[in-house]
Amino acid sequence: MAGHSKWANIQHRKGRQDAKKAKFFTKAAKDIILAAKAGGGNPEDNSGLRLAIQKAKQVNLPKDRIENAIKKGTGELAGGDYIEVVYEGYGPGGVAMLVDAATDNRNRTVAEIRHIFSKHGGSMAEAGAVSYMFSKKGVIIFDKEKYTEDQLMEVGLEAGAEDIMDDGDSLIVHTAPGDFMTVQQAFTDAGMAYESAEVGRVPETLIPVDVSTGRKTMNLFDALEDNDDVQKVYLNADFPDELFEDE
Repeated sequence: MAGHSKWANIQHRKGRQDAKKAKFFTKAAKDIILAAKAGGGNPEDNSGLRLAIQKAKQVNLPKDRIENAIKKGTGELAGGDYIEVVYEGYGPGGVAMLVDAATDNRNRTVAEIRHIFSKHGGSMAEAGAVSYMFSKKGVIIFDKEKYTEDQLMEVGLEAGAEDIMDDGDSLIVHTAPGDFMTVQQAFTDAGMAYESAEVGRVPETLIPVDVSTGRKTMNLFDALEDNDDVQKVYLNADFPDELFEDE
């Protein structure tokens, strides 16, 4: 997992430092709209909404925009006509990719995603072609220099974590989606600060790529994430360490 999670960590740091706040605000607001639409506007009864609000606060989405997004999701305000769509495809070197999108115009979005794949040496795939290669899990990443695996196991396994892995630079905790917030809260209560935490799609196996293919894959990843309708991109590439030497 080392090359894969190192890339995820770099993306996380880039996201936190990125000056294009408007894009992060839009993605965070869409997450809230979709969560409220699916499970109602009360975060106490809707764990998906609680998580979406938590992530929105991490990117400093203003409180009034959080409240408005909830109201759009429940239909109290106009502007919540988004649907969730998952696109599947292959990147350079046969890397499997899943693209989570939220759109109010499915035809526009699929045309844009197909163009991005084609422009960067990839191709879209039929539904089900690559999704079976990923599992939905909670993922909490810790700095290996701050905590030991034993410390994380003591708190995490008791709270319901499935697995704890050492990827060389970080320690990664996996949970079932339904246990994610309980495990996350257990770490918070124990005063253990994580680098990132989310429910996402984790690849079952990784495909090693060389430096050239890795760079092309990164460019495709960035282009997809830069699309206004794209919420999240997942891939199963195992990137070589040489790609990160300048990071």
